[in-house]
This record gives sequence, structure tokens and C-alpha cells, in this order.
Amino acid sequence: MTVVCARCQGEVPDEDVYYYQDQQVCEDCYMEVLQRPKTCDVAATQMAKKHRRAAGQTGTEGLLDIQKKIYNYIKENEKVTRQQVMEALDLSELELDKQIAVLRHCELIKGRKEGNQVYLVPFDY
Repeated sequence: MTVVCARCQGEVPDEDVYYYQDQQVCEDCYMEVLQRPKTCDVAATQMAKKHRRAAGQTGTEGLLDIQKKIYNYIKENEKVTRQQVMEALDLSELELDKQIAVLRHCELIKGRKEGNQVYLVPFDY
């Protein structure tokens, strides 16, 4: 017998079901909710800066292609919403969260609140 994952709507065999906040979810969705990327992580930022310095990396050197695309999109537009990035680059919210965390830890981008809206901007904006 199978159940439908409450998050992704995929079919999951009964023996592979996990419970999260009273919902039945698949293993992938369960791992996603437990391991959400953290953009504001001082230790991760220090480690990223130290690693990049040791490797002689600056700017987008050493980044994945998707990270470069996100960074360049933000830099070209100066300030964008998360939704704009997801739509422009066809990314899921989770994928964007993962990549933004890396870019934030490398001090390439940051969030900036203007009124009730938060924008992604280059770190030196």
C-alpha cells in the first residue's frame, strides 16, 4: 500500500513514510524540512571566507554554475526578490535557499529590507 506525500504529492510505500508536523511525507521531503539551509550562520561565513582566501578565490571563482547565475542576476539587477530569481532561473524555493546560503556565506549577496519587502542585493550594495 502507498500514501501520498503531503509536501511533494509523490507516492510513498507505507514502510517509507516519515511523519513531520502530523503529516505523512517521503524521505526526501523529510530531509528537506530537517536540514533547511541557514543564511545567517557566523561560523559558516568564517569558514567560507577562510577557505576562499586559502584557495586564492575572489568574486565568483570556485562557485557552481548555478551560484554564478544567481549572483550575476542579482548583480545585474541590483536588487531582486526571491520570487524574481526563482522565476528568472527556474528554481524551486529549496534550491534557491541552498544557493543563497552559499552566496551569503561567501559574502557575495545579502538581504536588504525596504519597507515591507526584502530584496537580495550584492553584498557591497
